[in-house]
Amino acid sequence: MRTFIIADNQDITKEGLISLLKCRDITDILKVKNCRELGIKISQYPDCVIVLDYTLFDFSSPEQMLNMKAGARKSAWILFSDDLKESFLRTVLLNDPSFSVVMKRDSREEISEALYSAENGDAFHCETARSILNSEKLKPAPEENEILTKTEKLILREIALGKMTKEIAFEKKLSFHTINTHRRNIFRKIEVNNVHEATKYAIRSGLVDFVEYYL
Repeated sequence: MRTFIIADNQDITKEGLISLLKCRDITDILKVKNCRELGIKISQYPDCVIVLDYTLFDFSSPEQMLNMKAGARKSAWILFSDDLKESFLRTVLLNDPSFSVVMKRDSREEISEALYSAENGDAFHCETARSILNSEKLKPAPEENEILTKTEKLILREIALGKMTKEIAFEKKLSFHTINTHRRNIFRKIEVNNVHEATKYAIRSGLVDFVEYYL
């Protein structure tokens, strides 16, 4: 049975979710208050189901949430909120349609179905989410890291883990110039301008493990 993590800072919602889960004999339930706590719990329970009210949590952007989910590939996520902007849902679902979406105004039956679906590895989409999915042409996620050579992938991983060019050169027994050239080529190929953007790319591509980066 999977662990459920409630990432929602509304007390009444947390208690309601716990009640619904216990009705299904699910008692392995954890609560978190912020992204750091969520990251720690995901590392401890990689196969967890996360029920998240994005509007009441401390993610700085949808991209931060997407990156966290991309690095926790065994987890299942349910977006559960009073109101999610259409632009936000479009950004999230076009990047990763495996997110479940259900609104707090939806019926008890729909919320229970969303919990059941996520537990079993399926995505549940409420009417609002379905309308977005049906109106947009979804494209399969590209194999982003295939545009890089094996050596470039290894160097990008080291960059994403915070290592400097001199440090990478020393560890790989290569010259500073060689690593710097690889770095420029990597940034050009993946179309980024700085280490922060390169790190996000590395996480999305699976080159950096979630636990390594977030902890």
